[in-house]
Amino acid sequence: MGTMTKAYLLQPGESELRWMGETSTYFLASGSLTGGTLAVVEERAMRGESIPLHKHEDIESFYILEGEVSFYLGSTSAKSALAGAFVHIPGDTIHGFRIESKMARYLIITTPRHGEFYKAISLPSLHATIDDKMIEQACQEYGVELVGPLPK
Repeated sequence: MGTMTKAYLLQPGESELRWMGETSTYFLASGSLTGGTLAVVEERAMRGESIPLHKHEDIESFYILEGEVSFYLGSTSAKSALAGAFVHIPGDTIHGFRIESKMARYLIITTPRHGEFYKAISLPSLHATIDDKMIEQACQEYGVELVGPLPK
C-alpha cells in the first residue's frame, strides 16, 4: 500500500471536475488521497454515450446512482443495470457500456492507476476537444486495450 493519508471530506462541488465530451467526471478519491488504495470517480453521462469494448488489468466496479446503463461483460449480450445496481469487473475482462436513459449518474471504484487513466482521457473544460491520439496515448500508458465497438 501507499503512504499514510489523512481523513478528508469533500462537500458537493469541492472535487476536481473534468470532462470527456459532455460526460462530467468528478474525481472523489485518488491514489494520492487514499494512500494508494483506491480511486473513486463519479460520472454523469447522457443517453447514447458509450465506452467501446476494452480490457485492462485493473479491477473496476460501478454503482449506478441514477438512470440505466447497459453493460457488456465478456460477451455480446447486454445486461441492464438500473439505479442501485452494482457491477464488478475483474482485471483482464473484456467490457464496455452504453447509457440507455436520458441521463445516468454512477460511481466508478477502481485502482489508483486506472483513476489516473480517467484523468488522462478527460479535460478541465466542457468545451475542450478530446482527440483519438490523446486516447491512444493514454491507453498505451495505462495498459488499456481497445477490443472493438459495442454490439448493436
